Amino acid sequence: MLEKKMPVLFIGHGSPLNAIETNEYTINWKRIADQIQKPKAILCISAHWLKEGTAVTAMGKPKTIHDFYGFPEQLYKLRYQAKGSLKLAKQIQEIVKTVHVELDQEWGFDHGTWAVLMQMYPKANIPVVQLSLDYQLPLEKVVGLGKELSVLRKKGILIIGSGNLVHNLMQISPGSAPFLWAVEFDAFVKENVKKRDDQKIINYLQHPAAVLAQPTNDHYLPLLYILGAAEKEEPSFCNEKIIYSSIGMRCVLFGMKLK
Repeated sequence: MLEKKMPVLFIGHGSPLNAIETNEYTINWKRIADQIQKPKAILCISAHWLKEGTAVTAMGKPKTIHDFYGFPEQLYKLRYQAKGSLKLAKQIQEIVKTVHVELDQEWGFDHGTWAVLMQMYPKANIPVVQLSLDYQLPLEKVVGLGKELSVLRKKGILIIGSGNLVHNLMQISPGSAPFLWAVEFDAFVKENVKKRDDQKIINYLQHPAAVLAQPTNDHYLPLLYILGAAEKEEPSFCNEKIIYSSIGMRCVLFGMKLK
């Protein structure tokens, strides 16, 4: 019996507080999870694991990493206790031919992964692995790596990219309207994802607002992996808001429409 192909998702994860809050963003994350058949495993590509080279977590019991400061004590006590999957890690190592994939025993789940999955899959009963972002890999090859990963979708694996399409912490202004440059860059990404103009998304630095919207590209890179894994499917969107003036919460869904 053939597996039904899993969707592929980019999640705008925002603040670590979204791990424990019920708001319009986390409600939609839960709705997405409710509308997907239960994955056999989850591959998460988070903005918060940036390194030289490509690695995948390969331990049985990944630790929960609290990679933030200044938040309520409650957050630091949280543990997302999903199992890892050496089987999936080795599978990824085998299917990715364009780069060497290291089996990592040190990382775990950073908040780009666990803050989202705590809302989507609170029972933590699905194995999870993380793939690192290679900050030296040309963006064209990032999309290509995503294409290699796409075969996992037919094996019951849910691929999630976790970042923010607008992410400028230095410009945050709670209670203020979104900056025009943030709105314009978010609209630019949406338009070109809809058209599947991957070259414009890859060459995003040509947009005049890019340097403000993405001062570093760590929160943007997960989208490129997801674009590759999505092939040429029509996207749908949710959480289409800019919060704190300079953080984009947009989610991009391929292979499903949120009901």
